[in-house]
Amino acid sequence: MLFRKSPSFQEADLPSVIQACRSGDARAQRTLFKQFFGYAKSICLRYTSSREEAEDVLNEGFLKVFQNLDRYDDGQPFKAWLRTILVNTAISHYRRNQRYDNHSDLESGEQVAFDDNIVDRMAADEILALVQQLSPTYRTVFMMHVVDGYTLHEIAGLLAHNEATVRSNFARARQKLQVLIKEATLLHNNPSPDGSMRYYEN
Repeated sequence: MLFRKSPSFQEADLPSVIQACRSGDARAQRTLFKQFFGYAKSICLRYTSSREEAEDVLNEGFLKVFQNLDRYDDGQPFKAWLRTILVNTAISHYRRNQRYDNHSDLESGEQVAFDDNIVDRMAADEILALVQQLSPTYRTVFMMHVVDGYTLHEIAGLLAHNEATVRSNFARARQKLQVLIKEATLLHNNPSPDGSMRYYEN
């Protein structure tokens, strides 16, 4: 009786891990997930408002990765391919859960002055906490344009929005982030008695 031999792979050899995943090897899939978990989670957090929501996008994204590995071109960087899938998954998540925002937290088009250098003095998780406070629309448009390099025209197509609306959302997202950074500046200069940052509170 012939037994099907499971594909072998070396954890440090990404191509062999990917090939084993294509063959449905569960151990290889766990290895790939573990190796890219931190990178993938950071992308999902940028597009969501909580760690729980980020984990939903992360799990859905990796499911798509495993389902579409046969389409991955081995000659291209895997990280870039993975990021594209995760961003597209986050966009789909946004579109499924889109809500109309009144954006009433912005009183006018007046610019808010703040210390530009504050960002350099803030930890990455502090900056992420501020970005997560943006509305889903503002956060998605801002991250797609500033971090992932999509043009506003491309964003309009992907989100099925009018380009003028996307431009307005991006401008308002930047303004809202300025407000949040100004508040963060005040908290850095005047921390709460227990030393915590109040902008983490809901």
